[in-house]
Amino acid sequence: MAFSLAMSWNPGEEQMHKRLHVPDHDNPTSSMLTPQASFMLQRAPLLAIGTLDSQKCPWTTLWGGTPGFSQPLGGGIIGTRTIVDGVNDPVVQGLVGGSEKGEMVQGDANGDGIGRMVSGLAIDLMTRKRVKIFGRMIAGSLGEVDVEFPEGAERTEGAPEKQDQLQLVTKIEQSLGNCPKYLNQYELRPAFVTSKLLAQSAELNEEAQALVQKADMFFLSSSTDEDMDTNHRGGPPGFVRIISPTEIAYPEYSGNRLYQTLGNLQMNPKVGVTFPDYETGNILYITGTVEILVASDAANLLPGSNLALKIKIEKARLVEGGQPFRGTKKVPSPYNPLVRTLASEGNIKSRLSDSSSHKTATLIKKSSLTPTISRYTFKAVDSISYSPGQWAALDFSRDMDYGYSHMRNDDPRSLNDDFVRTFTISSSPSPSQSKATEFNITIREVGPVTSHLFKQNDRAGFEVPILGVGGDFSIKQEEGKTTPFIAGGVGITPLLGHLPSLILSPESFKLFWTVRSQDINLVHDTVRKYPDLAKCTTVFLTRGDVRDGEQLVRELEGMGLKIEKRRVEKKDLEGIEAETWYLCAAKGLRKEILAWLEGKKAVFEDFDY
Repeated sequence: MAFSLAMSWNPGEEQMHKRLHVPDHDNPTSSMLTPQASFMLQRAPLLAIGTLDSQKCPWTTLWGGTPGFSQPLGGGIIGTRTIVDGVNDPVVQGLVGGSEKGEMVQGDANGDGIGRMVSGLAIDLMTRKRVKIFGRMIAGSLGEVDVEFPEGAERTEGAPEKQDQLQLVTKIEQSLGNCPKYLNQYELRPAFVTSKLLAQSAELNEEAQALVQKADMFFLSSSTDEDMDTNHRGGPPGFVRIISPTEIAYPEYSGNRLYQTLGNLQMNPKVGVTFPDYETGNILYITGTVEILVASDAANLLPGSNLALKIKIEKARLVEGGQPFRGTKKVPSPYNPLVRTLASEGNIKSRLSDSSSHKTATLIKKSSLTPTISRYTFKAVDSISYSPGQWAALDFSRDMDYGYSHMRNDDPRSLNDDFVRTFTISSSPSPSQSKATEFNITIREVGPVTSHLFKQNDRAGFEVPILGVGGDFSIKQEEGKTTPFIAGGVGITPLLGHLPSLILSPESFKLFWTVRSQDINLVHDTVRKYPDLAKCTTVFLTRGDVRDGEQLVRELEGMGLKIEKRRVEKKDLEGIEAETWYLCAAKGLRKEILAWLEGKKAVFEDFDY
């Protein structure tokens, strides 16, 4: 009966476990080609491969397009036959570079009988299955073949009649199955390689930076003197941040806590990274050195992170049409957290710190305004200072963070959630006081934190730490000029704190407010408190029947408020002579309105966080 031998941890992995306080556990890596790994190699349409060049620098590449290009040959040996970029692929060059077409290259490049290290990741992006392998090259050759791709393959104009084909034989020494987290789905199809080197230097040009900025995954390889590892990193587009043309950074999301990649990098900081563009077939190869950032070091660079990697680029190679496949994007991973921007990019959380030294707020009143919108009044244990339009950052981790778990299919985003939220303060501070003890937030139930808050009883003494108050959204009126404000739903909140100090007349102020029909009571509540606002306001009611709210609609119209039962349109904003427009709306509406206001000064509150 076949069995697998467990691997021990290498010193770098043990160091990472200690740095991150990981409890003792066994290494599940098998010292053989397991049936699972053999099956994935035969079925996976994509293979990420890593190796070292002659200067011991790691590189990573991608091969494949259709299943079946790797096959087991017996005794833990696999054979791979696939179309590759024989000119600009650094892994192909590292394995068989310098040889004649068709010439067989032995794996022991130094003639010592020890094959060149090869690491791989067989991956199926549609089923979100992957398995890691490590082995030694036995032999390989690069030749030319005529290619007949099946129906549906990508046929690139100007592609060479003959394509480079790599044949590689590898003895597998290790294998390990990985979880499906952060794997964004792509449906692959084979394509002709039309390789053209666009850039090669020690920094990223604009085109390379654009590829990184839109990437929702990359592949990386790391090594020690005895071992090598290739794996995947995924997230939402933009999860990799560009510090400069020579440095990039990304957050390490919650994983299986094996830290095999980081363990290697702890011992040897050299890394090989590749970013694929599935749509165009372009590919970016990078080799460089890594700095592993833990706890405050990670948070100082990427606020909201407790583990991050910073990569110093030593060589970068951008290749046009270098991939033997194309891909159509399907469903993103449900585990993808929101993008974490750099502190230098203005990340709000860079202004916050640990909750242990901060003030506490107690919930003292809860008012339900609509089925999904409520107002909460908090009382700070110690007074706080705030200006109209500012936000308060509240830390709910004490109640909601229940520690590490590998998978949470019922709430996947919670794995990487710090449960810190910033809410716009919707109350206005007293003009006679520099500090206040009470403040309001008016919020919609849209996620786990707001759902948790909606369940709280305002008589139960619910407390939450205040991490800070900030923001600089300020509405300024000029005498004799109109000040327009455009709001979407609860995007009215930055305006609410300003209303007591604004001149509310049709000549001085215009409010264009898009509201779901079911939220008409939020409009009524606001206008009831500020009656002069009615004659300055046009409300656009969307999404659904307002029959249950017709009485409120008639009452609001009787107060002078104009109501349109449709979406706001560009024509609604025309004819208003204003130097500055104020805006607070969700991303989709905001993008549309900013296009309408092109050429005009627009000040907007971003509440995507």
